[in-house]
Amino acid sequence: MGHILTLNAGSSSLKFALLALGNEPEELLSGQLEGLGTKPRLVAKTKTGETPVDRRWSEGEGPKDHATALAALWELLEREFPAVDIVAVGHRVVHGGPRFSEPLIVEAAEIDALREYVPLAPLHQPHNLAGIDAARAALPRARQVACFDTAFHRSHPWINDVYALPRRYYEAGVRRYGFHGLSYEYVVSTLASTRPALLQGRLVVAHLGNGASMCAIHGGKPVASTLGFSALDGLPMGTRCGQLDPGIILYMLQAEGLDAKAIQDVLYKESGLKGLSGLSNDMRTLEESDTPEALGAIAYFCARIRRELGGLAAAMGGIDGVVFTGGIGENSRRVRALACADLDFLGIRLDPDANAANAAEIGAADACCPVLVVNTNEEAMIARHTARLIG
Repeated sequence: MGHILTLNAGSSSLKFALLALGNEPEELLSGQLEGLGTKPRLVAKTKTGETPVDRRWSEGEGPKDHATALAALWELLEREFPAVDIVAVGHRVVHGGPRFSEPLIVEAAEIDALREYVPLAPLHQPHNLAGIDAARAALPRARQVACFDTAFHRSHPWINDVYALPRRYYEAGVRRYGFHGLSYEYVVSTLASTRPALLQGRLVVAHLGNGASMCAIHGGKPVASTLGFSALDGLPMGTRCGQLDPGIILYMLQAEGLDAKAIQDVLYKESGLKGLSGLSNDMRTLEESDTPEALGAIAYFCARIRRELGGLAAAMGGIDGVVFTGGIGENSRRVRALACADLDFLGIRLDPDANAANAAEIGAADACCPVLVVNTNEEAMIARHTARLIG
């Protein structure tokens, strides 16, 4: 039996899952290697909940990049699964640009094309491609499959895809791409089997994590997203600013004299929850703090969720359900409560006990708009696409 390896390469991390091929890929092992180049840690769990490895290296030791991280992962797989036969590697690639709207088997030409989109996702695309390069070198006989976070949104109506700029910019690829598509796609697939009638209605799905966005989905199809041309728009995130008046960029250029690299660092690395709180980009840390800055960051985050929810409902002509997913969406009772506060006019009201228990359905029984919590699984979605493409 062949196996699929899924890789989700970040700037200093490598998430992975090993799955056995079958009618539905079966996950055997999952985990991540984080802290590359600083204090690496490799942790993995089997499908039965066992932890075959939880290894930490001292600073300066251990894996330093994606190539050495993959070597450490391969060593783990050979030890735990000596008969492993990886026939394909599925990769999360954040940006597919206007050209790539479906997962595909990548060769050198496609990789070169994807490098052109690095400026559109500078925090993610280089590391996604580094993961592909490392996997090609380590597993030359395995097919490499790219699964795009932007692909799910490519069927947006034109009015939700365009900016009010001269037409030449749209034709050159400046448009609203949307992201977190693999997560939204998984949520849709889950609802198709658990709540098919609800899926046919008008849903707003909130993917809330260190990266955060919301998506309007009508009849299972995407209508609009809070994220746009880059991964900066819409909601504030862990270290990213979210929606911003473009005049602020001009102010940074003209009044502060910042160059493009310095502005990029402010918007991508110094803003969001971290910038507002002056404390952390981790919502768990902020919820444990009682400083005015931390409380203000949480309040702003939730206020933006409410505002975007109203706008997405308007884009669909109403709303029939809300879904929370992602690390914050699945686990933060406080964020969900604040995000849904004062939304009775949309038929949204939470059951406090269900919300406190992290139940799958947290809406009040007498509210007309159901509110769900769905655990997302981007790796499973990558595996499904990869299995389909390799036949």
